Amino acid sequence: MKNGLYIVSTPIGNLGDMSLRAAETLKNCDIIICENPKHSLKLLLKLGIKKKLISLHDYNEELVIKKIRKELKNKKFCLISDAGSPLISDPGYKLVRTSVENGVYVTVVPGASSLTSALQISTIPINKYSFLGFLPKSKKNIRDFVHSLEKSNLTSVFFVSRHKIITFLEVASEELSKRKIAICKEITKINEKVFVGFPEKLLIDFKENPNNTLGEFVVVVENSDDVGLAEKLINDEILDVMNKLLNKFSLTDTVEIIHKIVKIGKKELYKKALDVQNKK
Repeated sequence: MKNGLYIVSTPIGNLGDMSLRAAETLKNCDIIICENPKHSLKLLLKLGIKKKLISLHDYNEELVIKKIRKELKNKKFCLISDAGSPLISDPGYKLVRTSVENGVYVTVVPGASSLTSALQISTIPINKYSFLGFLPKSKKNIRDFVHSLEKSNLTSVFFVSRHKIITFLEVASEELSKRKIAICKEITKINEKVFVGFPEKLLIDFKENPNNTLGEFVVVVENSDDVGLAEKLINDEILDVMNKLLNKFSLTDTVEIIHKIVKIGKKELYKKALDVQNKK
């Protein structure tokens, strides 16, 4: 191993997700920089690793950098978070930036991430997505946050604490009633579960079963280009025109004509036109 900074991912729940490379890197480094030493110590003890630990968080990052700046080129440092991939809504970017700017060797030892894991199991299209960090704390800020998702053409993914999941669903039921949502709970852990559906139904599920609110959550919300927004745009006037066109033209031709006029996606227009045709 070269001297420098190694950004090492650790498991998000299942110790079996610890990669061989990550374990070897931690064993062969000189110092481990972590968020909470007490938390990280549990993992390190299970792996049989004993190293000097330095705590780094949002309030002391610049102080830590100042203390170890001269050692970065001469020792092997590992940066880990409490769980998963470092720097994703966790401190550390200032340390990485300083290291790069000062010619320190910096590399990544990739591994588990609740962000990518949630996207993979959400059943929501993820070819274009935006990571938004943690849900805000106050209800007003949560409402503003959710309102911003209404017009987003990107799938949105963010973290929600157990204390805010009900509030989020209450607001989402009003602001995003037609938007598909996936709530991924305790990913890779014993109580892992994924709830998928519209917010009103999810809200009922969570209120009726308090156990559902226990744990950590990653939420994925479909973007405005999907069914939710399209259904809002296909108003009664468009439905009336669609109904009349279907009396004279084929389903495909009807969709083509309306698409040229209103610029709504053909896929969603086809679904709606099929519903209208089946009701005739």
